[in-house]
Amino acid sequence: MKISCLQTEPKETIEQALVEAIDLASIAIKDDSKFLFLPEYCGGIVSNGKLYTPPSDTERNHLFLKEFKNFCKKNSIWVLIGSIAIKLDNEKIVNRSFIVNPNGKIVSKYDKIHMFDIAINGEEHYESSTIAFGNKAVIANTDLGFIGHSICYDIRFPTLYRKLAQAGAEILVIPAAFTKTTGSAHWHILNRSRAIENVCYVISPCAVGEIPGGGESYGHSLIINPWGKIIEDAQDHRGIISTTIDTNLVSNFRKQLPSLLHDKNFILNTT
Repeated sequence: MKISCLQTEPKETIEQALVEAIDLASIAIKDDSKFLFLPEYCGGIVSNGKLYTPPSDTERNHLFLKEFKNFCKKNSIWVLIGSIAIKLDNEKIVNRSFIVNPNGKIVSKYDKIHMFDIAINGEEHYESSTIAFGNKAVIANTDLGFIGHSICYDIRFPTLYRKLAQAGAEILVIPAAFTKTTGSAHWHILNRSRAIENVCYVISPCAVGEIPGGGESYGHSLIINPWGKIIEDAQDHRGIISTTIDTNLVSNFRKQLPSLLHDKNFILNTT
């Protein structure tokens, strides 16, 4: 199946973000892509000093989700909505990812588990001050294969991906709005590591450019094969990367290198 990562620019409002995403999505489907992957906070993001205050709405009323469900149905495609800010009944917000099928139905949803709370060389971000933690790992059964969900900062916690892969995930998705500071140092290494460790495809759409209110997203959306080879890299500008995914490659590599079956329990001694 032909897939595309849409490397969008961060936008301040849901309406602006929707225009940005639909524009690139329309270009991608003209090139015959059947599954589109959008970045984290593709429905809008705002930085307010050390805090993230993304525009939010309830799942029922969220304009970005509504319009992409319609877009999927109209064009008979799959879409990963990397994440949008969803307001819960208790007024808390979650950073939630969705997979929507060609009938416009939600197949899966995932709330980001690990919050981006860091302080590096004077740059501070405290995502958990405004966003609630998720607590469930999710695998979606799609026409492309079994997809294991994650979002951005989750990438630094390999146990999540190990459990997803051992539970049947063939593709790991890591939509992100990685900062330029951490991205330039770690992004490629982390993504290749998750692919190699788990013998999985990794598809990582990442936002690019300045974030309204301050900060900058790194870009370099990636598609990586189960051997850890980078197939496509979107570099540092708005745009689209595409390739064809065949999950038979996953099973072939896993037969040759069955490391997912070789985990052992052990005792840790400290002296």
